[in-house]
Amino acid sequence: MQNVVLIVHLLLALSLIGVVLLQRSEGGGLGMGGGGGGAMSQRSAATALGKVTWVLAIGFIATSITLTVLAAQDAAGVSVMDRLTGGAPASEAPATEGAPLDTDSLLPPPSATDAPAGTTDEPLVPRAD
Repeated sequence: MQNVVLIVHLLLALSLIGVVLLQRSEGGGLGMGGGGGGAMSQRSAATALGKVTWVLAIGFIATSITLTVLAAQDAAGVSVMDRLTGGAPASEAPATEGAPLDTDSLLPPPSATDAPAGTTDEPLVPRAD
């Protein structure tokens, strides 16, 4: 269902872009374009492209709201962090409020190369054989 609404939404968006680009400029916000005959005195009659623009805009808004509702239903009760970590929800995690942070659990296990100097049986200087 969501895919069908998304496809209709994309078709409406592309159609709306096309219809708006086909319309004649009537000298709107920047004071340029279109002739000045009657733009200020009367409201011009709605053209067919104007009506199509309104219909497409209403359809675009309706599909936007529908997609928002469908996405909210799919994501109910799931956190973004739970999706990223793939782990248990935060409600199942142990409560650590006020407890000190255990930094040892955040570090990787030590390897032989991480040992301090002098703690291994190997000499620090390689032998010249």
